[in-house]
Amino acid sequence: MNKNNFDINSLIRPNVAKMRPYSSARDEFKDFDSEMIFLDANENPFETNVNRYPDPQQQKLKSILSKQKNIPSNQILLGNGSDEVLDLIFRAFCEPAKDNIITLPPTYGMYSVLANLNNIENREVLLDSDFQPDLDEVSRTADKRTKLLFICSPNNPTGNLITSEKILKLLKTFNGLIVIDEAYIDFASKESWIKKLNEFPNLIVTQTLSKAYGLAGIRLGVCYASAEIIAVLNKIKPPYNINELTQKFAIERLENIIKIKSDISLLNDEKIGLLKALVEVTFIEKVYPTDANFILIKVDNAEKRYSQLLQKGIVVRNRSSQPLCVNTLRITIGTASENKKLITILKTLE
Repeated sequence: MNKNNFDINSLIRPNVAKMRPYSSARDEFKDFDSEMIFLDANENPFETNVNRYPDPQQQKLKSILSKQKNIPSNQILLGNGSDEVLDLIFRAFCEPAKDNIITLPPTYGMYSVLANLNNIENREVLLDSDFQPDLDEVSRTADKRTKLLFICSPNNPTGNLITSEKILKLLKTFNGLIVIDEAYIDFASKESWIKKLNEFPNLIVTQTLSKAYGLAGIRLGVCYASAEIIAVLNKIKPPYNINELTQKFAIERLENIIKIKSDISLLNDEKIGLLKALVEVTFIEKVYPTDANFILIKVDNAEKRYSQLLQKGIVVRNRSSQPLCVNTLRITIGTASENKKLITILKTLE
């Protein structure tokens, strides 16, 4: 897409474009480290460590992410999990009962849920047999009311990256916003698309601290986009959507980037070993290549194998209800001992 002919204002919902955001007390006075008497936000003055409202713009946390990702802070939005980020994108750009989106099943199920929640038509274009987008079909499916295209890469539940060539072509030809969901990018063999943000004004990249960063319990999602898109999302986000405890946990973890990289390396090593071991299991018909922290396998009878593993104390995910995923199980990479136990049990099943 040509930078010069892309107009973000043409995609924003008219009511969102006109609205004025809520201004909280902590938006108006931003010097959190000053020794002041705070009587502006109707807070309880007695110290509990969380009696004060959190920074509504998460400045310290964004500063760390900005340095690590080499992205300006004004191109970063944080959400209560990636699901809040995705919901904000729907609400900012999709007019209920009028606009539509395109998703590429099999893929992350929340895109469809959020479309239904926001009364937006979801036009599904199935991936091909290699789990890659059919670009011609995407082009035929889109119309002037198509606002968003969701690309999960590495894809969930299949684990594969969508090829750079296909994504580049879509970025150059699709007339709406392209949301690349990179929840699993830290495990992948290729770089994030955030490096292309300044080249493509219609690009939004979402990531999460739930997977590689080991912080699923604090619910923190990240959105990277142009400053213009982030400004629109900031208008409509709840004023204190990232609580104080989440911010503190995230900062503590992000400041130990060496440990994060070590954990990722260990998981990728475990993945390599697990991929080799799964091929030797007799009832596994196919082991799909993966750039995520999970492996999709095709088995003889997914329901039977799922139940057998459950009886042995191992919980995996049966993905057979998804398009192109008949008789498949999705297995998350565990610790070395968990993976060893899994393989031992799989080889004993009849």
